[in-house]
Amino acid sequence: MISFEVSDRLSEAAEEWAEARLEEHDEAIETKVEQALLEVEHLVSGAHEVDFEVDGRTVDLEPTDALAEFLQQQAAEKGIDESEVLALYVDLFARVFLDDEERPSNAPPT
Repeated sequence: MISFEVSDRLSEAAEEWAEARLEEHDEAIETKVEQALLEVEHLVSGAHEVDFEVDGRTVDLEPTDALAEFLQQQAAEKGIDESEVLALYVDLFARVFLDDEERPSNAPPT
């Protein structure tokens, strides 16, 4: 199990996601975390599913063996913890699937 904290960048992306889709922020955090983790996991292992939990701003991921090995290697090369490496990659993909389109016509004013 690898744990990391949701970054401000990811939280802001979730807020954007929530506003555009009329979702609650907590639900949007989970969606954005899942999207980012799927991007990372798929690039490294080819997986199409991730096993994770979000509790407030803490994310717990059960990585595939391929991702766990990749994170260990990256962490050793950079002299940082595996959770920090994962957090950096998740942060990189925080804004995936966000578009710059305007809000839906039925969305309440902000």
